[in-house]
Parts: sequence; structure tokens; C-alpha cells
Amino acid sequence: MYEWLATFFDAAEILGTVAFAASGAMIAIDRELDMFGVLFLGITAAVGGGISRDLFLGITPPGAFRNSVYVAVAAVTALAVFLFAWLDQRQYTRHHGQMDRAINLLDAIGLGVFGVIGVESSIGMNHGGNMFLCVFTGMITGIGGGILRDVFCSTVPAVLKKRIYAVAVIAGCSIYYGMRRMGMPLPLDMVVGMLVTVVIRLCASRFRWDLPAVHPKAEE
Repeated sequence: MYEWLATFFDAAEILGTVAFAASGAMIAIDRELDMFGVLFLGITAAVGGGISRDLFLGITPPGAFRNSVYVAVAAVTALAVFLFAWLDQRQYTRHHGQMDRAINLLDAIGLGVFGVIGVESSIGMNHGGNMFLCVFTGMITGIGGGILRDVFCSTVPAVLKKRIYAVAVIAGCSIYYGMRRMGMPLPLDMVVGMLVTVVIRLCASRFRWDLPAVHPKAEE
């Protein structure tokens, strides 16, 4: 892999980890969980997708248990959010909206990067001929942590009901996979795949795009 591209994606992956951990921590605080609960949900949101991907691919133990860097980054991020809220709840509440917007941008970047990495993990395991598996592992890498986070909070995962999220990463992963199969330059493949996910996700958030849903209770 090109050295500059590896550096770029390493940095973007760290940013995504920070965003996912912060979002998990903020949701845990909103649910009034204690410090351990905040740390647990923050770490789960950040690395849960990668762990799920590795288990689907038969990689044991999952990478998160062999390389503690991302777990450490997630833990520090979640702890920082908790301490900010615990030491000055008024300021935390006042800046909650600003933090949420910043995290949404980083989250979109992380989603795009994690999706591409998930596809590449399947290709690296010699499953490049199986498009469904490659795109699925890309999707689960991006959204798996958020699903686990919401399940642990006893709520319907947001990815299943609010905004276009999974669809964004599926689109980015599909385009990345197609470009890889056509033999196009790897840097171009990765950047385009990531940007497709990021743009769709940010547009969905900005313009409040939702997929169609049935609301039988509204009819009653």
C-alpha cells in the first residue's frame, strides 16, 4: 500500500474511533449510566464493528484483542467525555449540540474508512470473489459497534430506523469492491469508496433523509 495512503487511513481510523467512542459515551450519559457503563459503551461503539467482522471472517482472537491501540483510544475518549459531563454538567449540556455536530462529521469519516477496511479484510482473507461477503463485512465493520451499543441500552438500533446510515456504507463498499475488481489503482479505489459513504451520510444527516417506513399506530 502507498505510504501516504496508509498514513491517511490510519489517521482517519483514529478519528472514526474517537467519534464512535464519543457518541457511545454521550448516549451512555444520556441513559444515566455510571462511569463503567460510559466506558463500556464507548469502547463497544468504537471497536464492536471490527470485532464482529473478525468473528465473521474466522479471525480469532479479533484484532481489538491483539492490538490495544484502538481500545485505548476509545477508552480515553469515553473517559474524557464522562469527566467533562461529571465535572461541569452545565457546560456539557450547553455544548452538547456542538459536540454532537462535530461527532457526526467524524462519525461519517469513520464510517467510510471502516467500511473500506472491512471490504479489504475480506479480500485479504481470499474472499475477493464473494461480493456479498465483502460488502457485508464492510457494512458490519461500520455499523456493528452502533448496533451493539443500542442493544446494550435496550433500544432499537438507530441504524434500523433513523436516517440513511447502513445504506451509505453499503453504497461506498459496493463501489470500492467494484473498482477493486476492475483493477483500478488502490488509492483511487479507497478514496472514492470512502467519499461515497461520507457524502451520502452527511447529506442524509443534513437533509434528514429517511427510508420509507410503515407507521400503523399513526393510522389508529
